[in-house]
This record gives sequence, C-alpha cells and structure tokens, in this order.
Amino acid sequence: MEKLLNELSCDGHSAFSLPENDMPDAMTSSIPSHLTRQHPPALPQVSEMELLRHFTRLSYKNHSLAKNLYPLGSCTMKYNPVVNEKICRMAGLSRLHPYQPENTIQGALEILYELEHSLCEIAGMDAFTLQPAAGAHGEFAGMLIARNYFKSKNQQRTKIIVPDSAHGTNPSSATLAGFSVVPLPSEKDGSIDIEKLKIALTPDVACIMLTVPNTLGVFEKQILTIAQIAHDNGTLLYYDGANLNALIGTARPGDFGFDIIHINLHKTFSTPHGGGGPGSGPVGVKAFLAPFLPVPSITKKGKSFALAFKGRRTIGRLRSFYGNFPVLVRAYAYIVALGGKGLTRVSHHAVLNANYLLSVLKDVLPAPAGTRCMHEFVLSGKPLAQYGVRTLDVAKRLLDKGYYAPTIYFPLIVEEAIMIEPTETETKKTMDEFVAVFRAILAEAATDPSTLTTSPHTTPVSRLNEVEAARKPILHF
Repeated sequence: MEKLLNELSCDGHSAFSLPENDMPDAMTSSIPSHLTRQHPPALPQVSEMELLRHFTRLSYKNHSLAKNLYPLGSCTMKYNPVVNEKICRMAGLSRLHPYQPENTIQGALEILYELEHSLCEIAGMDAFTLQPAAGAHGEFAGMLIARNYFKSKNQQRTKIIVPDSAHGTNPSSATLAGFSVVPLPSEKDGSIDIEKLKIALTPDVACIMLTVPNTLGVFEKQILTIAQIAHDNGTLLYYDGANLNALIGTARPGDFGFDIIHINLHKTFSTPHGGGGPGSGPVGVKAFLAPFLPVPSITKKGKSFALAFKGRRTIGRLRSFYGNFPVLVRAYAYIVALGGKGLTRVSHHAVLNANYLLSVLKDVLPAPAGTRCMHEFVLSGKPLAQYGVRTLDVAKRLLDKGYYAPTIYFPLIVEEAIMIEPTETETKKTMDEFVAVFRAILAEAATDPSTLTTSPHTTPVSRLNEVEAARKPILHF
C-alpha cells in the first residue's frame, strides 16, 4: 500500500526552491493582514525525488495502453501517439486565449477548418461542427438539429426510434431534446427487423438513431433499405459514430443515407478518452441541415479565417469557446499523418484483429451474433453459471493477470455479455497471450471457481461492494 505524502513527510525536505523575496517592505506591508498567512501552510515536506517516485509508483497502479492490452469493446481505447501530445503542446497552440483577436489565431482556426473538412470527406457529410465536448453532447446537438429542422417545416414530430441494442446515451439524448423514445426490438445479432421498423415508423417519428456496425459488431446489411423507408416517411436517419473506426476509408455513413452523424474522436482518431477534461464529439450533417448547426461556425474568405456568430436557423451555442482545442489538434495530427490510405489500413487491421480473436475464442464461449464480426464482437458468459461464476468474475480475474477487463453486461440483449475489441494496434503475439490467459481463467472457473468469485487478489483494492462504492465513495483517509 502506497503511503500518503503526509506519511512520507520529513522536516527539512523540500522539492522546490524559490528566490528570496525582493519586494520592498512598503509593498508587502500594504497587504491587509486578513489576506496574509499567520502560519506556514501544513504541506508535506518531501524531496524532489521522493515526490517524483511517489507519483510514479501511483501511476503503476493504473492500467493503460502503455502497460498491456485494453480490450474495451464499444469504447475503443485507441492509442494516442506521443507525437500528437507534442504537437498539441506547442506554444503557438497551447498558449492561446479564447478572447484573442481572430487575426492572432489564424493558425488555430485553419486547423479547425481543415479538420471539419477532413471529417466531411471521411464521413460523407457536407458540413461539420466541432463544438460538442463529448459523444453524448454530439448526440444531444444532433437531436436539437432534428427538432429545429421539423419546427422550421411546421411538422409536429415528437418521437425518436432507438434499437434496444443502442448505446445508453441515445435515448437519454433524445429525451433531453424533448422527444419521446420508441424502443425497437433487435434481431439476435443486433440488426434491425424491417417489418418491426415499418410498424414503429409512424408519421410523428422525427429520427431513427442507429449504430453501424451495431453494438454486437455486426454490419447492418439492410441499411440502404432502412434509409429509403425512413426518408419515404420524411424521417431523418442519425448515425451514432461509436463504431466508425470499423469503416473509415472503406465506406461512408453519408453514402448509406444518414443525415446526421456524431463522431467520437477518442474512438476513431486517437485522442484521449476524456482524460479528466473535455473530450470531443463533432457533428456532421447533409447540406439541407447545415443552417441548423451551432454557432460560431468557422468560415474562410480568401486566405483568412473567422468565427461567424450569426445564423437564422441555428440551434445556438452549445458551449463557451473551443475549450477542447487540444483534443481537436490531436485528431487533426493523426488524420494528416496517416492520410487516406493509412486510415483505410487502420480500419482493415481493426476488423482483422477482431475476427482473429473471435475465431479463437468462439470455441470456449458462445458468440450469439455469429462467427464473423467487424471491429468488435460479443461473447456470452452464460455457460459459466454451472460453476457459480459470472461474467463479472472473469473480468475481475483478468485484472489479476495484468489486463484491463473487456466491456461486460453490454449490450443488454446478450445475457452475461463480454464485449471485446482488440483495436488495430495489437500484434498477433499480444492477442495470443491474451487468449491463453482468457482460456486459463475459464478452465479455472471449472476447477477452482472461488478464485474467480473472490478476485481480484493482486490489485491495490480488492473486490468492492460496487453499489455502495458508487453511492458512498471514501475519498479520504
């Protein structure tokens, strides 16, 4: 157990040095006494190396891609190249201020403008906004765009169709935008039942929200038919971009018939997944919806770039400034570095890796959606119930073995779901090592189930009461 800094403290140790105070006494004496310290702050006294080693040891307790495979399905822990970090921290980019005059931030505006157009080309859309600070924020923006669009046409459309295999934020975003949600039962592989869709598609449906490939890693084979049915009803088609990394360079959602799309940059373009700060969920639309995008938009006239704050039909402003600018710079650097051919290879390798893992794991646990997938796949831990073992126990045991756990219990339509996504960056050797550990854990379930049901054993904190930990977290000692 790592000690607290207060426990490491030793009188006289210091991790910093400051110059002598050279302020005239007259200046310091003018500071009101109630604003000055009467006693030194009770801070830990540790040397520079003690401080460095303390936080380094703490970092070892966290899992990251720098340590091992991160097979988190649906949320795709993409690797963030170090060069991206160096670029976004360049002084000309990292030291900008949101109130600077536009003529002093031309480079930054050009990056945003070029990123918007790159995303248009990749997704098959006509216009993009980079304002949303997360994927769910992008969904919400998309729903507001749909709402304002139908309002401009004087149509009372109040419903959004969402498949039961969708990401949980889909119905939440639709509800926040003022719509009622119509759940659509999925087929066994998570795909859409056309006949059920036709029944649900009433004249008051504003939009259908789909993820392609779906959350079981299966491509929606009837997507062109779905788009035609939706548009014949005057309904918009919304693309949840969580799984776009399976398609980039190979197919474009805009060509399928989607009208609105959000892209999770952390899932497709290598940026950090939140990381304690703003993420990014850009939203793209077809031309007829472009007037409804939020402001400010980024415009170009000649060689100059500007922020345009006016728009008669705009949904307005989503947030203050572009506080997620460093995230956008990382994504732009990744896209420019790889180019079209490189992005295509990324997609192909992601699909190849997922299919390889599925081919060697489908024999140890059932794969409800079949034996072929796109970039991710879902197994069911239901057979482990005969040993008194659950999917949760397998995930916890993987922590003991140095792996981050896959996504579990999602999608909800698969009992004891285990969703795995290896991403394109993992080698066959790494995946084979993971398979060997996974198989060993399943064998352990049959011979020594108590080891799984009490795991993890090697992590800083053993198994918690997760409900109580979420509701009553202990944040101090």
